[in-house]
Amino acid sequence: MGLRTTITERQRRLGFELKQLREQAGLAAGEAADRIGMGRVRLSQIETAKTTILTARLRDLCHIYGCTDRAYIESLVALSESTGKGWWSAYKKHLGPGPLNLAELEAGAVSLRMHESMFIPGLFQTADYARAIFNSPKLGFENIEEALRFRMERQQILTADNPPSVHAVVHEAALHMRFGGTQVVREQLLRLIELARMPNVTIQVYPFSAQAYAALTGNFAHVVPSTPQLGTVVLEQALGFSYLGGPDPLQKYAALFDRLAENALAPIDVSLAPEARSVKDSLALIQHLLYTL
Repeated sequence: MGLRTTITERQRRLGFELKQLREQAGLAAGEAADRIGMGRVRLSQIETAKTTILTARLRDLCHIYGCTDRAYIESLVALSESTGKGWWSAYKKHLGPGPLNLAELEAGAVSLRMHESMFIPGLFQTADYARAIFNSPKLGFENIEEALRFRMERQQILTADNPPSVHAVVHEAALHMRFGGTQVVREQLLRLIELARMPNVTIQVYPFSAQAYAALTGNFAHVVPSTPQLGTVVLEQALGFSYLGGPDPLQKYAALFDRLAENALAPIDVSLAPEARSVKDSLALIQHLLYTL
């Protein structure tokens, strides 16, 4: 079998995890390969996600590395055996690997925690709001209609069977951005209130009056699968997507999100009567912005 020319984030992560296990066991690549009757070059190709690994060989590696966490091992097997095919596969000819990897990660998530400073999160955007972003000339989006259909299809995860819990902290600056004009912004703000009615969705606004560090963190999404240590932090930047895994980044961004949520306004909660709102909250701020439009 030839070496891969395109590597998905799922494949890269499997190789990364196997390399981390080997290094934690204190084994050189050649020594680990010898123990299971595999060439050192072959093991290196597996760790760099350039080729596949048979399930039996994967289990053998976990055994010689001293890994006894059955749930974790089975999750590695699932990563290895997955075909990577899903609804996003239809967009391979039209979109780059970044959004496709994100969709695959989201499909396996039990929890999504997001921070956005300038945009409404993609999972929450109306079609008109998303189209206005894609049409912004300086942002350089191509294949606008395909990108729009892809974004709308991504949102189906919110209403799927056993949907993930989704918690977003959105900076107040994003609510003031006039993508598409007043009516588009108004419909987008109303959409946030509508989504907050869903039991698996939590939306908080980080106000200008809160601690300033939120504006400096940048946008990120912490995608948490059923095995949390295989979670991924996704950073969307002007030049593409970056993916962070491993204990240190996951702990750092989990703690960062906790601080953001702690300092943000209370979540949108349409079930509370006006007289029951004893503190400023996200709903009140959105309603104020709606009034000023």
